[in-house]
Formats: sequence, structure tokens, C-alpha cells
Amino acid sequence: MPLILPGNVASALGGGYEVANSLRVNENDSPRLHKTNGTPTSRRKFTFSCWVKRASLDEESDMHMIFNFNGNSNRFYVGFFGDKLRVNATKSGDGTTAMDLKTNRMFRDFSAWYSIVVAVDTEQGTAANRVKIYINGIQETSFATETYPAEDDDIHVNESDVELLEFTNAAVHFFDGYIAEIVYVDGTQEAVTSFGEFDEDSPTIWKPKNVSGLTFGTNGFYLDFEDSSNLGNDANGGTDFTEVNIAAIDQSTDTPTNNFCTFNPLFGAETQAVNTTFSEGNLAVVNSGSVYNPYGTTIGVNKGKWYAEFKANANMGDGNIGIFAKLGASGDALSSQTQQYSWYFTASAGNIRSGGSNIVTSVGTIAANDIIGIALDCNNSKLYMHKNGTYISNGTGTGNPSSGTNGISITDPDDTDLGVYFMTAMDWGGSTRGNWFANFGSPSFTISSSNSDANGYGSFEHSVPSGYLAICTKNLGSDGG
Repeated sequence: MPLILPGNVASALGGGYEVANSLRVNENDSPRLHKTNGTPTSRRKFTFSCWVKRASLDEESDMHMIFNFNGNSNRFYVGFFGDKLRVNATKSGDGTTAMDLKTNRMFRDFSAWYSIVVAVDTEQGTAANRVKIYINGIQETSFATETYPAEDDDIHVNESDVELLEFTNAAVHFFDGYIAEIVYVDGTQEAVTSFGEFDEDSPTIWKPKNVSGLTFGTNGFYLDFEDSSNLGNDANGGTDFTEVNIAAIDQSTDTPTNNFCTFNPLFGAETQAVNTTFSEGNLAVVNSGSVYNPYGTTIGVNKGKWYAEFKANANMGDGNIGIFAKLGASGDALSSQTQQYSWYFTASAGNIRSGGSNIVTSVGTIAANDIIGIALDCNNSKLYMHKNGTYISNGTGTGNPSSGTNGISITDPDDTDLGVYFMTAMDWGGSTRGNWFANFGSPSFTISSSNSDANGYGSFEHSVPSGYLAICTKNLGSDGG
């Protein structure tokens, strides 16, 4: 069966409310959404909810989902401080800290969607009931920092400018990753069940609910990101947010109810952190080092048939694209002892290699804007690759994944150390490294056509072979996957 790295897997469940879209933002683009509000319904009762899938982890800076700021002494924010979640606010018009809660829980899983709900009612008699934080439906009770507002405190919240995806207190930091179902309710401390529910058949899995029936209050809002031409649209009908450094291509189908595969910055060589730059929701990768670096993915597979595409950017150099199923001691998939479990298309030489040797030669080099397709048949231990839609010969005939002919033979996944194959972009020799955009079905680059798999998932430049599926959680366990 396929393997997804640990995390909330509501996206693998069928039925229930479906989230169609998320917003994918790259912190280096300085993305933000903002608008100016009037006087809120309440400064004592409010609820903020969103779903997030992180793409990077910076121990030294903040990445916030919502930030309300009016001078250094007046603020409210919900966001990440390194690998912890933090909720912080001052008293309205006072500037002194009213609440400050930072979790002991760490948020380091780049494969998972997290549900975050912050529900506030300072009129509650018990301090811990004045601010309730829920992660995937469970109330958080363990905090590294734990300061609650006094009873009947007015909070500096949803006043003046409201910013999403950035933090602008002293320094500017931007959110990096995917965010969906952003909700602010003005005037009510909502129950967590207003935003999600545990699955009836899998009661430990939290999944989203339709929030359109909530009473949002004067300054409440709901962003569903379903209109690519207006990603700041308030689906509740209020004033839309102004988009800054956000474009239509930033709309994604990677959501809490269908989690797509991406590169995983935590999975690869030890030297990867200093040599590699990930961006675009971990769908783009550039390496500037001179070591062997595989960039593994968040989902590995050992059964079924799977399809993905990789677009070459400028300066490909010695970049490679392929699959691997064994790691060396340092996390290196291409060292001499592990090459027998790697198959990859070399950009500069134009060969397909495995086990340290060329197994197919003279297939053509990879240039900027070329799209390399990978069709991985785990059931029959075959690999098919195409360049711009033309499948490559296995040395005896042109590959045809739909008919199952002339595939490149690979080791049975069950016979490898990892037991699963990961699609990967890799680097091999020299000082000029690979530069790739991955498309596992929710592309971060513009494509001229939109081809989905037989289950209706994914958006690819080239046709998905018959029987092959996009690597997303809706396809895990389905026919072919």
C-alpha cells in the first residue's frame, strides 16, 4: 500500500464536506492579504480558524496566519514561532499584554494539514476557558508560555488594518506554505465543532465542515479561495481583502480533503539544508552545492500505478529526475552502495542510469522548460519516462505505460530497504545543480492544458497514461493506487 508520512489524514477519507481550493504562498514573494475594518462587534468574544500545511521552518522568525497591528504596543496574532504555535494579543487601547500562549507541541510535519482554531471569550470566569486553542479538533493544554487575559479584558482584535499571511512587528515575515478555509467570527466564542468533526468510521481523524451557515458578525470573514481571479474574496459577502504578490497560479487544489504529494525538505541528505532552496509550497527546488542530494517526497508508494511531471528550469547542469528506494547512512540516495535502488534521467548527459551505470543512452539532454513525465508501475516493477510527451525506449522499444510494454525494469518495491519508491529530483556531480518544478497534480507553474487522471484528480500538461493516478490522498487505496 502507499505510504504517507505521519500527519492528519482527513484528506484520505471519502464523503463529507470537500474543500476545493487552498492558497499556496511562497514567503520570498512577500505575499499578504489585507483590508481595513470598522469597529468590531466584540473585543471580548471572537474565533479564528484555518487549515495550514507548512512548507518551511525558520527557527528565528515568525510566520503568521492573521495579524492585527497598530503600533508596537497594539497587536493580535496567531502564527508560528519557529516550530511552535503562538497566540498573542494586547489589551485594547492599553498596549499591555493580555494573552500569550505558546505551545509545547511542535509543528514540523510538511506532509500534514493542521486544523487550528482559536476561540476567545474574556467574560469566562475560568482563565483557561477565556482562550481555547484546538489542533485537529483536540484542545491544546500544554504550553511553554501560558498567559490568559483577565476577566472582561477588551482585546486589540480585528481593529483598523487586518493582515493575513504576514507579521510586521519590528521585522517583516511571511507565511510559507498552504492555507485554506480562513474564518474569523466576530462576537462569538465558537465551539470547535463549528469548523470540523471527527470521522464516523475513523474517530481519530478530524475533517472540515461547511462553515457558510455561521453568523460571522460585523467584521467576520470567510476566505475559501475558490475564485482564482479574486483570491481575497470574502465568501461571507463582506469587504474583500486586497491581494499583494498573489496571483491566480497561487490557487491550489492541495487541500485538507485532498492532500497532494510534494517534496519534503526533511527527507534527504544531511547536507541538503545548506545547499538546497525549496519554494512554491515545496514544489520547486534549486541546489547550489556539489554533493549528492536526493529530494524525497512526502508520499512513497509500493503498490499501484502513479504519474507525475517535472519541469526543468534554467541552469539544469547535472540535475536528474527519477525514483529511489534506499538511503545511505547520510541520507544519500546516490552513493555507491545505494545506486542499485535508483533510476534517473540525467539532464546533461541525456541517459537513464541505475546502479552507477547507463542503462539507456542517447535519449537527449534536458533543457529549460522541458517537461519530464514519470509513470511508475509498482505492480509490475516497471518505470516509464517521457520527455515532452514522447516516451523513452527501454533499449529495445518505445515505452508505453498504458499497454505495459517496453518499460524499464526496476527492483520490486518489497525487495528494497525502504519498501517504497519515492519520486525525486536529484543532483549528481559537478558544481552546477538541478533546478526543477514538480507537478504531482497541483502545479505551481502555468500549463497550457489540463489533463486529469481517471479519478478526475490532478492537472497535468500531458495525458495521464491509462490506469495511472496522481499522487494524492484521494487516490490512496483506490483502483490503480
